[in-house]
Amino acid sequence: MITLEHFDEVDMRVGTITAVSLNKRARKPAYKITVDLGDFGTKNSSAQLTNYEPEELVGKQVVCVCNFEPMRIGDVKSEVRLLGSDTDEGCILLTSLTPVKNGSKIF
Repeated sequence: MITLEHFDEVDMRVGTITAVSLNKRARKPAYKITVDLGDFGTKNSSAQLTNYEPEELVGKQVVCVCNFEPMRIGDVKSEVRLLGSDTDEGCILLTSLTPVKNGSKIF
């Protein structure tokens, strides 16, 4: 089990997807996703969300973990991790029911 203090170390924030393109060099099918995190800037992620069409993702507010160490996936420097749930249809993104300011902290 983790403590509340450990959980508080995970920096989760809401951001809006602004661009999606195919990450052609990823080993598994994935998109390069650009997320606007407000005052925290624009960050890139490589995510295996190919069960979505790119145009379905643009404009969607998503929950991201922002303090993982960046890693290179194919041609993408993945700076944030988008959160979701694995289903038989693929990954379903964790989103905000009500629009909030980009960069809002999840607690």
